[in-house]
Parts: sequence; structure tokens; C-alpha cells
Amino acid sequence: MNKAILTIEGLRVEAASGAVLVDGVDLELARGEVLGLIGESGAGKSTIGLAALAYARAGCRLSGGTIRLSDTELRGAGGDGRRRMRGARVAYIAQSAAAAFNPAMTLMDQVVEGPVRHGLATPLEARAWAIELFKALDLPDPEHFGDRYPHQASGGQLQRAMAAMAMSCRPDVLVLDEPTTALDVTTQIEVLALLKKLIREHGTAALYITHDLAVVAQVADRIMVLRHGKMVELGDTTTILTNPSTDYARALVAERRAAGSVDPTTSETVRSVPVLELDHVTVRYNTLKAVDDVSFDVCRGETVAVVGESGSGKSTLAYAIVGLLARREGAIRYKGADLPLSYKERRGESRNRIQLIYQLPDVALNPHQPIEEVIGRPMYFTRGLSGTALKRRVAELLDMVGLPQDFAGRKPGQLSGGQKQRVCIARALGVEPDLVICDEVTSALDPLVAEEILKLLRQLQDDLGLSYLFITHDLGTVRRVAHRVVVMLKGRMVAEGPTAEIFDQPEHPYTRRLLSSVPEMRTDWLDEALARNQARA
Repeated sequence: MNKAILTIEGLRVEAASGAVLVDGVDLELARGEVLGLIGESGAGKSTIGLAALAYARAGCRLSGGTIRLSDTELRGAGGDGRRRMRGARVAYIAQSAAAAFNPAMTLMDQVVEGPVRHGLATPLEARAWAIELFKALDLPDPEHFGDRYPHQASGGQLQRAMAAMAMSCRPDVLVLDEPTTALDVTTQIEVLALLKKLIREHGTAALYITHDLAVVAQVADRIMVLRHGKMVELGDTTTILTNPSTDYARALVAERRAAGSVDPTTSETVRSVPVLELDHVTVRYNTLKAVDDVSFDVCRGETVAVVGESGSGKSTLAYAIVGLLARREGAIRYKGADLPLSYKERRGESRNRIQLIYQLPDVALNPHQPIEEVIGRPMYFTRGLSGTALKRRVAELLDMVGLPQDFAGRKPGQLSGGQKQRVCIARALGVEPDLVICDEVTSALDPLVAEEILKLLRQLQDDLGLSYLFITHDLGTVRRVAHRVVVMLKGRMVAEGPTAEIFDQPEHPYTRRLLSSVPEMRTDWLDEALARNQARA
């Protein structure tokens, strides 16, 4: 192995409460090497990634160990030394791009800021390189994409823009914190290929943080399995995937393999009276048709998944259903009655009985409110709960989503990404909805926790007759929970039908491409997929 570019020894990170978040972790990273960090939510993956920049989240501190970048010990480098290193030599791609971008600056201004401020390029040179990165990341209209503000890009587009920002200084080390979480599977192939190319051509090293073993298999040379802040297993990628030595690693591998099969129980539901009906729905942004003439329905006790690439109109459709986007044509009906365009015009049951769980928990939770208030406020306003009854119901909901009851006093910044998403789910369930729209609800969760959430949602569906509209790019989730699937492409519905039929007998070319783009848990899959795509072209 080449000389290590990054060496971490005895890393210990503590919260202000004294809780140990990372305990005695060692790692070495050579130039051109990718080390995958996997483990459940709260295992310490992102904390270790941030420590590579000699940084700890608010309320946390680096309490022990050494962090060495080449010959520089970062903990002793001082504030100015660390600032010169961050971005220029070690860059970070955050899990939630929407929360990381400045909403008041254009994307171009934010991408070029790093190389210009570090003196690595002139503004013109940085802009030209940014456009090349936009092209490589398959962003729309790359010459002008940077003129957009963050709210004018989809979640997947923002994640790719963040990858461009991280690569703008051509760093020695990349910390990739779930960089493909917000991407559809077809775009994911291109981004993974780009990252592999970048690492190979520039000798860049990378820490790749993920909960998707099939994704990390495509890029990582070695995998470190983490749990409760400690390393439980370390080995080369093939060994971890095919012959893990610990029970926990074996459970992770087994869960990922199970995601490749359709749950036979999803074909057993008999369709009943529709809870939600969409009749020739079109949604516009000025002259752009983000959703174009879409019709389908969701019955009581049924799960309908809406899948498609980033920018296909999935989330726009959800916002139109709940009345957050009023610029639409066609009809949306709840239990047979037309819904007003805007949520402000909706009253009582038509407003409360349809709940939306947002894609990005970081921007869906008020950072200044304790979790008890986040979950409790909707129940206070809609059901009149207060005092002891409200506290008791909040505690029940925390138990329901697998969070300790003492989390009620914490604020969102003290929770991991997966924990925050579970809070969002608890908040939606508090008003006892008939229909829950789940916008990428498991994308921030590790596989084992995600499976528990899916089991919980299925149990609630069985017990309460809930209906779900699952908006996702995770076809493994679709296979396990959806009774029916709607496939969208550029705002239009190109396929609709029972899950097994869509997966086993795809008719539309895009559906076939979507299914063939789902990563498999073997190290040569990406190269084969790229070769397939080139042959089709």
C-alpha cells in the first residue's frame, strides 16, 4: 500500500453530556484508496468523517486521538491551519445538500468560492471548471445551471451540485457522506463512475459513508463496519460482502440481499374504495410542466409507490396533493370529494387526514424546538391535546418509531440523520392520518433501521387501514412495501400496475433501464452496467 495520506489513531469524540460517540477508532487511508464506512444510524460514521477535517458538530468535541494529513497533525494545527486545509486538501460532501447550501447565493457562486478563496484559481478558471463538473454530473443546461438558487433545483440536482463544490479544489481527501442518497439509480451510476474516475486520475483518497452495501461495493477497496461508535469489523470489500466474520455484519449483508426480492404479501391486497384519486393532474412552474397529465388512485390499506429519476416530478406531485403547490390543472379527490387547490382553503379532515413526511429531515424540523414540541404541536392544534395527555402521546410515538423517550428533551441538532427522520414520521402519525405521503422516508436510514421503519408502517397499515403513497428512488423499498407502482419520466406517467408485474414484465424502455440500474452487491457490477449503457448508446 502507498504511504498513508490520512491517519487517524485512537479517535474519541464525546457529546457535551459526556456520552461517547466514537471510541478508539483507528484508520489509515492511502492515496487513491477508498475506505467505506458502514453501520446503523448513530454508529459514528459521519462523526468520523467530520473528524477527518478536525471538526466536530456543535455540542460535541474531539476528546482524544490524533488526526494526521500527510505530515500535518490537524488537532494541533490551530484554527487558521485547519481553515486553510478544509476544502483545499480535505473536502466534505454532506448527507443533506438542501441544508448545506446558502439559500441566498447562486449555486455557481458557492461552487467557485472554494478555489478562489484558497487562491487555487481565478474566478474565470473556477467557473470553467465548475461547468465541466456540472457536465460530468449530468446536470441540466450546465452552462447556466449555476445561475440557479438552491430552491430552484431538485433534491438530486442539489446533491450533484454539492459533489461539484467538493471537487472544485481537487482535494487530496474526499469525505463522502451518503453522496448518492438523494439520487435515482440511473444517475447514481454516473456519479459513482465519476467518483471512481476522479479518485483514479487525481490520486484522491476517500472515506465513503453509506448504509447501502451494494453502492459501497462499487467504489470501496476496504470496508469498516461500525456500531455504537466502535469498529466491529475491517476487511477488503469482497471479504466483507461474501464472508463477514461478525453477526452484525452478516445481518447487514443478509438484509441487503433480501431487498432484491418482491414481498409476496404485497400482491394479496384486494383493492377497495379509493382514498385518493388523481384525475389528469398537471402542475406547472411558470411555463414548465413539472407534472403532465397524471392519473391514478390509492385505495384504503394500499401502498402505491411513485418512482422515477431526479426531476421527474415525484415530489412536485406530493406537494400538489397536500396543497403546497396550487398551480395545477385536473382534479385531486379525497374520499370522493374534490380537494381545494391550496391547503389554506382546506378544513378539518381534508387537511389533517393527509400527512406528508418530507424527504429532508434537516430542513423539516425547527432546530430551536425540542423534539417533544416538534411532535406535540400538531396534536395540540388539531386534537386539543395538552399537558400530561400530550406528553404521554409523544412518549408513545417515540416508542413507536424506535427512539428513547428521553429524546423528547433533545433538539434536532443532537440527533443523527436517521433519528431526525424517525421524528418526522412520529410527527405525521400523531394526527392519526388516513393517507401518509412518504417522500424518501428511509433514504437517510441504515438498512436495519429502515427495515424496522418499513415493518412499523406495514403494521400500522394492517392495524389502522392506513394508505401510503411512497415516493422513492429505492427500488428495494418498492419491492418490499408497494402493492402498486407508478413510474414517472419527465413529469409523465410511463407505467402503472401491480408491483410484481412492473418488476417482472417491464414494458416501457425507461422502466427496463431503471430496473437494470439497481446496484448489485458485487464489486464488478458498476463496470458491467456502464458497459451495458455504452452498448445501448
